[in-house]
Parts: sequence; structure tokens; C-alpha cells
Amino acid sequence: MSLIQSVFMGFIQGLGEFLPISSSGHLLLARIFFGIQTESPAMKMLDIFLHVGTLIPVLIVFRKEWMEMILHPVRNKTFLLLVIASLPTLVIYILAKKITPDGRGFGIFDNGWFLGTAFIITSFFLLICDMFSKRNSNKQQNSRIGMINAAVMGIFQGIGMIPGVSRSGSTILGGVSTGLNKTVAARFSFMMSVPAILGSMLMEGKEAIELGYLNEISIFPTIVGIIVSAVVGYLSIRFMLKLISKVPLAWFALYLAVIGIAFLILQLTGSSLVPSFSIPPAPLS
Repeated sequence: MSLIQSVFMGFIQGLGEFLPISSSGHLLLARIFFGIQTESPAMKMLDIFLHVGTLIPVLIVFRKEWMEMILHPVRNKTFLLLVIASLPTLVIYILAKKITPDGRGFGIFDNGWFLGTAFIITSFFLLICDMFSKRNSNKQQNSRIGMINAAVMGIFQGIGMIPGVSRSGSTILGGVSTGLNKTVAARFSFMMSVPAILGSMLMEGKEAIELGYLNEISIFPTIVGIIVSAVVGYLSIRFMLKLISKVPLAWFALYLAVIGIAFLILQLTGSSLVPSFSIPPAPLS
């Protein structure tokens, strides 16, 4: 992994984690078109570290909320709500491991065969989110997260583990569909990324280290990639929080629909630029 590639991947991760366009999908898309091995050990480790980079700005931007949770764990219900939101995601992750071939879970999407369809799914999610938001604007919107809101957002976060299906876009839809306004849903969605990233580090990171993937990465480019993802992630959060109450998500939906359709056309025409639309066989151990 070169320094330029790490910087580029860090930029994509920082931008895509908080804009509703799917960071994992765009990282995978970039690898496919730049001819980078999508399922290599180095790529899997880099993904984990770049997600750690985007964890940093969430801790900074919402530092008051985190401090309030630490200082007043009983009075403040945010920690409980984050746990409630994380449980459906964990259940979906475990179920995916059990029902997919060879127990690969969401790893069946790692080569990008489903990427075009996933982008289109996110596009529909964002359009539906705008519809719910418009409907909610005609009545009193809920500005406080409750257990049902958190649980539904957790379910959508589980769906967002598919590369190309935006985690932030999916969870914001989950919040808005249960009566929250978009700004409140977005703030909680971004905070939800912390336990999601930590959980991924524990599960995917442990497995990657046991398989020796840690030895496959270059330390300096990886550190630079983490820094880039953190800086760009910070700017993306700030940008999205200002934008979300003013601009329809349909603009993001249009962008994702275009690249999703283009990807599917390449697949249907048998282009060698993209993987065929079929679940790949499990890699040899």
C-alpha cells in the first residue's frame, strides 16, 4: 500500500462515513477501478484502521455529550440508548455469519459484486427519508431519542454493513421513519458509529490479527491514512450537521443512483472492469 493510496483511501473514508454515500462502498469502488486487490489482508487491515480514524472526530465533535455520559451515567440515558441501538446490529452481524456460505457474513460482498445494487438501495433509502421528513414537518416532530427510535436505527445500521449501503443514510432513515427530525437523527447516527467501530475492531480486528494480516500493512502510510480520515471526517461531520436540515437528501440519492446504474450496466454488459453479479467462492485458506 503506497502513501498516495493511503491518503486517497483516508479521504474517501472520512468523507463517506458521515455523508450518506457509504464509505465502505466508495472504498471498494476505488479499489476495483484502480486495480487494487479488494480482498487482500492489507486492505482488510487498512479498512479497520481508517475506521478508527473516523472515530476520532466523533469523539471531538460530541465531546460534551460523551462527558455528560461519563459524569452522569444514570441521569443521562444516551449510553443506554447507544447500547439498545447496537444490539440489533450485533444480532444481524451474528445471523449473517450463520446463514451465509462458509460463515463469511458480510464478507460475501467484499469483492464488490453487489455494489451497484447497494448504491441504488441507498438512493431509495434517502428518497424515502426525505418523504418521511416532509411528512413529519407537517406535524410535531420528536426531538428526543427514545428506545424505539434507537432500536429501529440499530436495525438499519445492521443493513448498512453491506458495502454500498450507507450506514449514516440508513440510520438517519431509521430515525426519521420513527418521527425524529433529521438533525436529531443525524447526531445520534454519528454517535452510533463509535460502538459500531469499536465492535468492528474487536471482532474483525481480532480475526485479522490471528490470521497475520497485521504484518501485511506499511506503518507510515497507514498512520497518514488514519490522520487524513480523521481530519476529513471532522470536516464532514460539521458540514453534514449544517446541511442536513436545509438540503434534501435527494441530491445524494441522485448521485448514488447514477453510479449504481452505471455499475450495473457494466456488469450486464460483461465488462472486465467490475466483478460479475454472483457471490464469489470462499477464498482458499
